[in-house]
Amino acid sequence: MTRQSGRLQKRSENSPGQKSKVTKQNTRKKIQPLSKLQCEKNQQRREGVAKPHIVIGTSEKGVYPSGPVLTSKDSLVQLSPLPPIGWGSTEDVWLKMVCREQSYRHSKNFMQKHPKIQPRMRSILLDWLIEVSEAYTLHRQTFYLAQDYFDRFMLTQNNIEKGVLQLIGITCLFIASKMEEACPPKLSEMAYVTAGTFYEDEILKMELIILKALGWNLCPETAVSWLNLYFQMASMNTNSDLLEPQFPQEAYIQMTRLLDLCILNINSLDLQYRELAASVCCHFIQQETVEKISGLSKDVLQPCVNWMAPFVETLGRFGQATPRDFARVKKEDRHNIQTHTDYMTMLDDVGQKEVNRTRERL
Repeated sequence: MTRQSGRLQKRSENSPGQKSKVTKQNTRKKIQPLSKLQCEKNQQRREGVAKPHIVIGTSEKGVYPSGPVLTSKDSLVQLSPLPPIGWGSTEDVWLKMVCREQSYRHSKNFMQKHPKIQPRMRSILLDWLIEVSEAYTLHRQTFYLAQDYFDRFMLTQNNIEKGVLQLIGITCLFIASKMEEACPPKLSEMAYVTAGTFYEDEILKMELIILKALGWNLCPETAVSWLNLYFQMASMNTNSDLLEPQFPQEAYIQMTRLLDLCILNINSLDLQYRELAASVCCHFIQQETVEKISGLSKDVLQPCVNWMAPFVETLGRFGQATPRDFARVKKEDRHNIQTHTDYMTMLDDVGQKEVNRTRERL
């Protein structure tokens, strides 16, 4: 059976017409419902409760890959840091990656379009999606795709109610898992982790809404994909291939932990993903090396490196992360599985540091 036919069979097994309560699935880890968001649907019986209204807004300029096309003479291409590759042109590969970065636009200004949503709600939602990702042993790229879908979708909408955030989040993860995973979780499993707050047919309806709002553009260069590239280039041997993983898993896990913590902060959306990933590398690798492998100058990197300093300090207080073993995951791939830790406590610690520094300046 092909992957596509398997999905069609699963879709028929989970018919949207059936609105029965989701049965319990055998998840590897018990996931708590998103109670911290104080979703109204968790507080009331489903019968008679009005659903929040969602409008599919028209696309904004730059949200979809329709921006200016770079030419081979562009300075971004001339500064291509990629090593020689035998399977393609380094200039063409770099050009396409940078074009994606410029075309798939994200911005923290989407918060202004949703008065009832606070930045902390986004942090709580993404933290919960990380927990779900670990429970289903999803890859880091899957979570970061979901994060990108969520932030870009919110930029196309207006006046989203806080009670529907969990539905949007789990649907983004559902879409991302189908894009990235060889064996994505079933629709019923995604509905189960919402603890009965949302049903399968609601996820399917939201999936179509999100896909239309994003213009079916689902292949951004995520922050973690840039991090993979940079660390791989920094760790390469002279005669090695770019596609062969060579970096140490332990160091990579520390890097992704810092990236996870930063992406939960709404201010990370002020930065391009490649700037964010390069700044993470600067706290583990010499900055001169990072400038070379990223093609970004010191003037571009330094503000982000400084912004990231409190996050690094907080992670130092909480100790280093250790590699985890997962059933049915090969040891050489375990560093690519998204893992969860007490990110919200860490984020509060970072916030307190920022408040203290502001007071000292005053």
